[in-house]
Amino acid sequence: MAIELKEDLAYILLKKMSDRPDSSEPLPLSLTAADFVGRNTDRTEILAHLDYMNQKGYIKADFSGDAYADSGPNPLPDNVELQSVELTPSGQDLFKRMSENPPEGLQSGPSTPIATKDMDFLKKVMLKGHISDIYDARDLTEIVFRTMRDLMTTEAAGNVASELHTSAVDTDKKAAQEEVADLWKDSNPLVRFLSQIRPKLKFDDKTFFFRIEKEGGLPKTTGPQTVVKAVFSATKEELSNERVAEIAEFMPGEVRTLWEEA
Repeated sequence: MAIELKEDLAYILLKKMSDRPDSSEPLPLSLTAADFVGRNTDRTEILAHLDYMNQKGYIKADFSGDAYADSGPNPLPDNVELQSVELTPSGQDLFKRMSENPPEGLQSGPSTPIATKDMDFLKKVMLKGHISDIYDARDLTEIVFRTMRDLMTTEAAGNVASELHTSAVDTDKKAAQEEVADLWKDSNPLVRFLSQIRPKLKFDDKTFFFRIEKEGGLPKTTGPQTVVKAVFSATKEELSNERVAEIAEFMPGEVRTLWEEA
C-alpha cells in the first residue's frame, strides 16, 4: 500500500526498537497509545510504516497473517500482527542519523489539537489531513466529494446531501460560509448539474487517489490517502449509520477500507 511516510512515526518506531535490550534474535515490539500522543495516527498507518521499513531493509520484521496480499491494503490491518522485529545495520545507521537531526514533527506533535465532534468540519479536515490552509481544505474536500459522487447513483448522492446541513466552518469570511451540503453538491454549477443527470461511473481505487492528487493540487505536507481519510472521518460524523453503510457499497478497494476505518 502506498503511504505518505511520516518521519516522526518512523523515528518513534526505530527508537522503540533501539531501546530494547540487546539480543541476537528478533524481539517483540511493545507499542502503546502513549508512544504516539498527538501524532494523529492509527494502527493501520503504524503497520504500514513497519511494512515500508521492512521492505526497504531497515528492519527485519515477522508479520503473522497475510502481510503481503496481492490486493487490498498491504499489510492488511485486520489480519496482520507484528510478531517480532529487529533493526538491521541499515536501520541502525538510519536511526543514528535521525537522532542527530530529529524530525521537526517531534517538536510540535504532542501539542497537536485533537479533532472532536464539536470542531468545525473543515478544521477537522485540516487537522487530520495535515492541511494548513482553510481554503485548501475546502477545495480538497470538494474534490473528494466529487470523486465519491461519481461512483454513486443520483439517488444515493441525494440521500447524503439531505443529511449534510451543518456549517462547514465558523467564520466571518463570506467566501467560506457554506454548509457541508454545499460542498457535497459542488460549487461549480456545471459539475453540479451534470452530477444530477449522469449515470454513476465505475473506476478503481487507484483512479480515485489519482484524481485527488492531480485535481487537488495537494500541499507538500500531505498525500491523497491522508486527505481522503480526513474528509471521510469528518463526513461520517455528520451521517447516519444508514448513509455510512450506503456509501461504503459504492467505494472501491482501498477507498472503501479507508471509509470503513475513518
